[in-house]
Amino acid sequence: MEVGNHTTVTEFILLGLTKDPTLCVIFFVIFLGIYIITLLGNISIITLIRSCSQLHTPMYLFLSHLAFVDIWISTSVTPAMLIGFLRRGVSLSVTGCEAQLCSTAMFGTAECFLLAAMAYDRYVAICLPLLYSAHMSSRVCIILVGASYLGGCVNAWTFTSCLLSLSFWGPNHIDHFFCDFTPLLKLSCSDISIIEIIPSISSGSIIVVTIFVIAVSYIYILITILKMHSTEGRHKAFSTCTSHLTAVTLYYGTITFIYVMPKSSYSTEQNKVVSVFYTVMIPMLNPLIYSLRNRDVKEALRKVTVKTCF
Repeated sequence: MEVGNHTTVTEFILLGLTKDPTLCVIFFVIFLGIYIITLLGNISIITLIRSCSQLHTPMYLFLSHLAFVDIWISTSVTPAMLIGFLRRGVSLSVTGCEAQLCSTAMFGTAECFLLAAMAYDRYVAICLPLLYSAHMSSRVCIILVGASYLGGCVNAWTFTSCLLSLSFWGPNHIDHFFCDFTPLLKLSCSDISIIEIIPSISSGSIIVVTIFVIAVSYIYILITILKMHSTEGRHKAFSTCTSHLTAVTLYYGTITFIYVMPKSSYSTEQNKVVSVFYTVMIPMLNPLIYSLRNRDVKEALRKVTVKTCF
C-alpha cells in the first residue's frame, strides 16, 4: 500500500546473529541443542513438582511457574532464530513481530515478579517460620502468581501499544534475531522521542520494585541467619537461598543492561549477545540451577527414577 512516496511495511526481515554460512550451521546445532535441553529441563521440573507430594509447597509452586515462563520465553524467540540460521534470515509479518515482542515482554516480566515472590517466600520461611502457613496460604500463593502474570500483561501492553503507534515506511531489515523494541525503533519513521522513554520507564519501574522486594527480603534473611546459633541451621538456610540468588543475579544483570541502561552506552552486537543470554541461555540454566543445588528436588528426582526403573 502506498502512502505518499513511501510503501508501508508489511513484514520485517530478521538478519539474525551472523551472515557467515559456516557459523550459521554451527549456531543452528548449538542453539537447537540448547532449546531441546530447555524444554526437557523445564518440563521435567514441572512434571516432578506436580507428581511428588513432598514438593507441593509454595516454593515449588513458584518454581513450576518459573519453569513454565522460561519455556515460553525461549519458545517466543528460539524457533524463529533457528529458521533464520537455515535461511540466512527470517521474515515475520508485522502482526507476527508484534506478537513476538508482546510474548517476550509478558513472560520476561512475569519472571521478574515470580523471582520476587520466591524471595518473599524464603523470607517468611526463614524469618517467620511459625507464621509460614498463614502468610503463604494457598490463597496468597494464587494471588502472587496471578499478579505476576497480570504484571507481565500490563508491561507487554505498554511495549505493544507503543509499537502500534509507530509508522514503518522505509527499511524493514532488523539487525537482531528477534523483534526487540530498540531495533524496531531504529526503523520507524515516526517521532520516537517520547515513545522510546515509556517502555524504559515501565520496565525500569518493575525492575526497581522487584529488586527492592528481593533485596529487603534477603537483608532480613541474612540478619536472621547471623543470629542463628546452630551451624547446621545456618547451612540449611543458606542452601535454600543459593539457587534463587544465582538465578536472580543472572536474570536481573542481563535485563537491566538491555532495558534500563542508556542505549548509547552499548553497541548492537553487545545487545545481541546479552539478549541471547536472557532469552535462550537463562531458560536452560534455571532448571539446572534449581535441580543441582536443591536437596529436595534431587531427592524427589531420585525417588521418581527408582520408581520408574523398578
